[in-house]
Parts: sequence; structure tokens; C-alpha cells
Amino acid sequence: MLQCCLGIDVGSVSTNLVLLDDKKRLVKKLYLSTSGNPIGAIKRGLGILQDEFKNLEIFAVGTTGSGRQLASILVGADITKNEITAHAAAALEYYPETQTILEIGGQDSKIIIIRNKTVVDFAMNTVCAAGTGSFLDRQAQRLGIPIDKFGEIALKSNNPTRIAGRCAVFAESDMIHKQQMGYAIEDILKGLCEALVRNYLSNVAKGKDIRPLILFQGGVAANIGIRRAFEEQLQSEIFVPENYDVMGAVGAAILAFNHIVSRKKTTNFLGMDVAFQDYKVKSFECSGCPNACEIIQLFSDERLMARWGDRCGKWSSTMAV
Repeated sequence: MLQCCLGIDVGSVSTNLVLLDDKKRLVKKLYLSTSGNPIGAIKRGLGILQDEFKNLEIFAVGTTGSGRQLASILVGADITKNEITAHAAAALEYYPETQTILEIGGQDSKIIIIRNKTVVDFAMNTVCAAGTGSFLDRQAQRLGIPIDKFGEIALKSNNPTRIAGRCAVFAESDMIHKQQMGYAIEDILKGLCEALVRNYLSNVAKGKDIRPLILFQGGVAANIGIRRAFEEQLQSEIFVPENYDVMGAVGAAILAFNHIVSRKKTTNFLGMDVAFQDYKVKSFECSGCPNACEIIQLFSDERLMARWGDRCGKWSSTMAV
């Protein structure tokens, strides 16, 4: 019997699942597209794990990401944490000297400042898409370049052009203009990398004390052009963890592991059969007070499983339909 803890990170672009063994070593990782259907992505991931591991026993489950509440109720998580806590937990488990985490995902970016193995500051950018994975994917597609070759091509540049990177719309417009002027693709890509890093450092990381050891996490960490631009502008080496793309899920698994083991508890995990249940999400607006909270309801085969979204607890504290 293979005993593992399960970490689930549900984001707007990707849904990641990882299995860690009882020594917190990675056994399996899944990087799945959310495709606007987080429930479907979670079910698909659990189905893949069930097919691959016939003698799997889950002893702890943690969830994180923007869809962490939904995932927690769906699978029966033991612990639910925000992305800041999860990314920091993963970094410190494998790189205990970490003092700064640069994290850029599909739709947002964040910076986490750590001192003495404790998060002391952080900032997030969820407003502008400039510099995120989805923006880079769109530019690579427009230029006819495979996204996995983006950074490699950018590093061939000897004369990067300056791109206006403070806004996704302006950056794209400026890139088109530079193409029409005849600039080489590698010079445009290198200029874009530099612009996006400048934007990150002047907005997300503004006023932050960035010290080594610096980890670069999230899907964009695969882009060697962005990594090199960070190194050049920070004048410091940037480390990319082996499992940079699923560090949120890894952190959720580690936190769940520690929660269960330290308290000698048993897991709340509902089992792999979750993959075969029929779930629906419905919502309504509460008219009980001026807050007008949107109440989210999760149903399984027409049975109400949970409600959340209210500030006062009126709906989440009762399971009555």
C-alpha cells in the first residue's frame, strides 16, 4: 500500500495535483488545464491518479489556490490555505534558506518576503495581465513561436528593443509596432522579457527588500528569458525549483501532512470515488442585509453538500435546503 498526502492547487488557468510520500518526496504531479471547469479538472485529476496507483492510500489532503474552498468541500480536505502560505511552505521545505519568492502564474503574480523561515511581507497583482503566463502564451502564439522556445529565442538577442510593458494592451501594441519597423524577433522577445520584469519589480515588488536566496516559482519560471531578465535587473542568481510549476500544490500537501501528523488525526478525505460523482454549483444573492452576499452552493446528485460566501454565517452554518 502506497501511503501519500495529496495537494490540490486550483487556479483560473491550471489545476495541479501532487502526491507526496511519507517522507515528503514527490511521487506524482499533474498539471491540468482548468478550462473554466474546476470541478471537472479535479475529478479528472483524481481519476488519473486512481488509474495509475491501484494501491494508494491518502492520509492527508490540503487545498490552495483561488478555488481552494470549492476543492476542499469537494474532496474533504484536512486543511485549506491561501497561495502565499502554500508557496512559502513548499519553498522552505526544500530550500530552507529562501528569503524571497517570485511567483508568476497564468493570471496573476506575487512576491513573498521571508525572514527567519517566516513570511513577513507579500504583495499580489491580480488586476493587470501583463507578464503573466496567459499574456506570454498569447504573444508566442501571435508570433508563431512555441511557448517553450520563447526564452531560448530571447537569449539569442544582442540588441533588445525597449517595449512598453506597464500594460498588456500597450505591450502588445508596441510589439506589433516594433515588428513593422523590422526588428528581429529575438530582439523583440528579449525586450518584452526585460519590460515585464521591470513592470513586476516596479509594481508587485515595489518597496520590497529582495534578498537571496531568491526562488522563481509558477509556470512562467520555465521561461529562461524572464529568469535571465530578473538576474540582470536584480544582480543576483535566481533559482528555479525542480517542481516550480506545482509548488502551490506541493505546499498544500506539506501543510496537510504536518497538520495530520502533528495532531495525530485521521483524514477527512472522501475518497477517489469523488471522480465519479455528479456535482453542480448554484448561487443566489442573500437579501438578509445590505451586504447582499453571493451564496455559493455545492450539490452532489441534487444533495446539498455545502454553502459558503456569507459574511455572517447565516447560510454556511446550516445545511438545510
